[in-house]
Amino acid sequence: MLQDHFVLAEGTYLLNHSVGRPLKSSESAFQQAFFAPWQASSREPWGEWLGVIDSFTASLGQLFNSPQRQFCPQVNLSSALTKLVMALPRLTRDGAVVLMSEIDFPSMGFALRKALPHCQLRFIAKHLDVTDPQVWADHLSHDIDLVFISHAYSNTGQQAPIAEVINLARLRGSLSLIDVAQSAGILPIDLAVLQPDFMIGSSVKWLCGGSGAAYLWLHESHIESCEPQDVGWFSHENPFEFDIHDFRYHSSALKFWGGTPSIAPYAIASHSIAYFANLGIEVVRQHNQQQIDKVMEVLGEWLASPSERERRSGTMILQFSGRESEVMAALEQANISVDARSQGIRISPHVYNTEQDITHLLQVVKPYC
Repeated sequence: MLQDHFVLAEGTYLLNHSVGRPLKSSESAFQQAFFAPWQASSREPWGEWLGVIDSFTASLGQLFNSPQRQFCPQVNLSSALTKLVMALPRLTRDGAVVLMSEIDFPSMGFALRKALPHCQLRFIAKHLDVTDPQVWADHLSHDIDLVFISHAYSNTGQQAPIAEVINLARLRGSLSLIDVAQSAGILPIDLAVLQPDFMIGSSVKWLCGGSGAAYLWLHESHIESCEPQDVGWFSHENPFEFDIHDFRYHSSALKFWGGTPSIAPYAIASHSIAYFANLGIEVVRQHNQQQIDKVMEVLGEWLASPSERERRSGTMILQFSGRESEVMAALEQANISVDARSQGIRISPHVYNTEQDITHLLQVVKPYC
């Protein structure tokens, strides 16, 4: 049973949109990747540690169907976004225009405003349906330089039609960037088919890889032309050359890497990502959607997120006509882990959640309906 593979405490955990539970095997994998090189030799461990990064990018390549040279480790999405847009002359010029949604994660807007002070940010209003390709078509005018697309929206449980938007951006001469923080590991993503210009994502949620192991992906056609400003010795073609007078960008996406890298987060995340890549995201998605359907059968009247599978993410949102605080108190008392935002109570079942978890949830919530 898949739940036997994960570290699960007592209670029912349905907060996978926030932080996924770790694999039981992650501890030994981390020990082997991070500590073993120190314990086996008195020499410095960089040779072995850099193999961790190779494993991380290779796992990402397997998960997303892309060559690993197109991935670069990042500490978080905000940093990845800042580094990326500052490396694109099309965006740093006066009069550049970026399109995004008012329901994107706020951090993304903060980063864009500070990184591109002379750029105009245009927003799709929060009351419009971001699952509708026509909404994007209405806003994606020919003067848009970059369209920022969240694949899944954390507070609404919606899924953007990324294939349609990416194709539309290409037709209208705009660059496309997809944010997969809320979709990686729960929605299948094939970069070879989608062909966006850029992608940013993390490992902490559905991929169960912990924090600090984010990533930036570039379409092959952009690697050579991008010139990051935030660089360090690991952005260099040969980090161990040590000539202060000669900097040459790495020939892969690693040109965005920067200074001395963290290793520990990637040791954990690469193990977890490889697990889900081998399991198959279609398996995770099917299980998640079946469990959401079971909740909808009983509580569908209170659903605030999309009901159609093709429009919903891995998270369902329930609203209880002002009784959310009572329902949350009851769920906490029953040791059921969910959370609440402006749109309602967020519930996100993963592969380790069982029918008993859903039955428990329904038993607690039904008296308030």
